[in-house]
Amino acid sequence: MMFDTIHHIAIIGSDYEKSKHFYVDLLGFQIIRENYRAERDDYKIDLACGQQEIELFIIKNAPARVNYPEALGLRHLAFKVKSVDDTVKELNEKGIETEPVRFDNYTGKKMTFFHDPDGLPLEIHE
Repeated sequence: MMFDTIHHIAIIGSDYEKSKHFYVDLLGFQIIRENYRAERDDYKIDLACGQQEIELFIIKNAPARVNYPEALGLRHLAFKVKSVDDTVKELNEKGIETEPVRFDNYTGKKMTFFHDPDGLPLEIHE
């Protein structure tokens, strides 16, 4: 069995306008496909992220994410960037709060976290 790369990451958001604005307008991901699924009364927006995709599902009344204490499963989503400092500046200029920049103890690279409109932790890492 050979896994080549990650095809996509799926994220569930609760508010169509807020989530789409955050991921498309603020973070700059390009929409590949956008579909309303009447049978589920939700939206599925496929976004380009390099060679991978982010599947953004907008589901009303989805249960809230458990953050602390952390539950089993996906902990956070990390994006590789050329410059954490430049990216933090851009995020902050768009009104997105970030945690203080710190160094990854294992890679020695800069990193920090911010959150999407539903509290999903997102990381940027050099």
